[in-house]
Amino acid sequence: MSLPVKVMRDGLLEKRSSGLLQLWKKKRCVLTEEGLRLHNCKGGGGGDAPSSAWSSKAKELRFDRMATVDCVEYKRGLVYFTVVMATGKEIDFRCAQEGTAWNAEIALALVRYKNLQAVQTGRNRHLSTAHLGSTGEDEEL
Repeated sequence: MSLPVKVMRDGLLEKRSSGLLQLWKKKRCVLTEEGLRLHNCKGGGGGDAPSSAWSSKAKELRFDRMATVDCVEYKRGLVYFTVVMATGKEIDFRCAQEGTAWNAEIALALVRYKNLQAVQTGRNRHLSTAHLGSTGEDEEL
């Protein structure tokens, strides 16, 4: 059973499709401590569509598979940025420039996640070596 995930931000982003035309599609994005969830719009709903207009099925970009947030560009009141996955795949997004930009929120959450993973790895390594050392000493006595 998994614990509930803390939502850090919830709102609209536009994602560039990977198809031939590379159209910008609105997505409801939910930034959590574990990654970014992208929900499709079911109909032609506008920016403030009710929650029923958003698909319950979501694509998840998990931080453990994310490498970095790159390529920030500001044009005509929009922020364009790229999420680079560990596989090298690049996913382009854009959002309104006002307020705290999504790219900054995602980048900070990614750094926080990677730092927590590094601390946990260090703790596990320390506990593992401490445990091995104490077991070895007990056997020699």
